[in-house]
Amino acid sequence: MPDLIRRDFTAEAPNRRYVGDITYLPVADGTHLFLATVIDVCSRKPAGWSIADHMRSGLVADALRAAARDRGGLEGAVFHSDHGARCSGREFADLCAEPGVVRSMGAVGSSADNALAESFNATLKRETLQGRASWPTARDARLEVFRWACRYNTRRRHSRLGQRTPHDYEASLNATSTTLASAA
Repeated sequence: MPDLIRRDFTAEAPNRRYVGDITYLPVADGTHLFLATVIDVCSRKPAGWSIADHMRSGLVADALRAAARDRGGLEGAVFHSDHGARCSGREFADLCAEPGVVRSMGAVGSSADNALAESFNATLKRETLQGRASWPTARDARLEVFRWACRYNTRRRHSRLGQRTPHDYEASLNATSTTLASAA
């Protein structure tokens, strides 16, 4: 699988380049949930995510489908991941082919090749767990991740986005393109 991102975590517009990864969510009873994300490289928006008690390819498929619903399709978009079995199997390749997603993967064993997704996961855990080792229950983990992702998209400002939220950044891009189209 080619590396189409090559550690360049920028995009000219939303819905062109995505990164994704799976991270575990520790629960106090010793179990884990797993979170799969699909993050827009341009705006840093988690456009799709899925949480399950397994790491089968369906977890990533659900996150990709959620992103497709959020974006109204993913035709021609690049989806970059690591070489995890969930993103390198035939089932996932077929899933990406349906909406016309172009697959990309970094080198084996190189977390830097998917640094944007790794950083997102680290930020999520740091800001939600706040020093705790785990969530009290699986339900608490699911609710907290949902609340955090909503806040992340609509209230959390990013230096990379000029101190705007992913939502506001995308809105400013849409307003600029509308203004340019009107002027033409």
